[in-house]
Amino acid sequence: MKLDIEGKVALVTGADSGIGWETARLLLEEGVRVAISDAVETSLQKSVRKLAPYGEIIGVRADVTKIAEVRALFAKVRKQLGEPDIVVNCAGVTGATGDFLDVTDEGWLSTIDINLFGAVRVCREAIPAMRKKKWGRIVLIGSEDGVQPYTDELAYCASKAGIINLVKGLSKAYGEDNVLVNAVSPAFINTPMTDKMMKKRAKENGTSFEEAIETFLEEERPGMVLKRRGEPEEVAAMIVFLCSEQSRFVTGSNMRVDSGSVATI
Repeated sequence: MKLDIEGKVALVTGADSGIGWETARLLLEEGVRVAISDAVETSLQKSVRKLAPYGEIIGVRADVTKIAEVRALFAKVRKQLGEPDIVVNCAGVTGATGDFLDVTDEGWLSTIDINLFGAVRVCREAIPAMRKKKWGRIVLIGSEDGVQPYTDELAYCASKAGIINLVKGLSKAYGEDNVLVNAVSPAFINTPMTDKMMKKRAKENGTSFEEAIETFLEEERPGMVLKRRGEPEEVAAMIVFLCSEQSRFVTGSNMRVDSGSVATI
């Protein structure tokens, strides 16, 4: 399938690893000029070097919780590549976890600031130029948790529910300007974030890393019918489709890439 986005400019946040990195790689393979960002300079530049063989790539360090850094990020991308036609916000954290009664205000606010308000800040910078050009693609990362909450991850669940709602609202606000906004909601993907979760689980249960994954699937994610963690490129493929001209009639959607984990229709 020809995606018809060669020569477009894309910005992918949270792209030093995992889903963001694979999204950047697939966009580069489609001939898109790509800027990636992350909060850690060393890992960001390492990712730029790994992605360089695939196409034109730059890296700009930015923390999405700081509006001045988000504005500086867009300014640098405009100067070096041009105004972004495509924005994919992958920056996010698991955040505060545990029993609801034990999670502090600080834990809640930090999780929501990164996962939800980070996306708000990025979208606010991206949309005006897209409206002027009458062409734009924004993809935000939701989660199965956004519609199917888990009691030990309620701050994360709330932040991802907010993302899904934000996507629907933005799609209605700017659809007539051909700015298409969608969410992709993965479930238990093979990323550094879930590696950290599984290492913690293995330590707490006195098991191997592999056994931690197996028991997590059995006990916590029984709806994932493929019985494995997803791979980042499997999520990135959906994201890149939504960035393409082939998705020109899709907006306001929440695309689940979750191995059937969400129980409802």
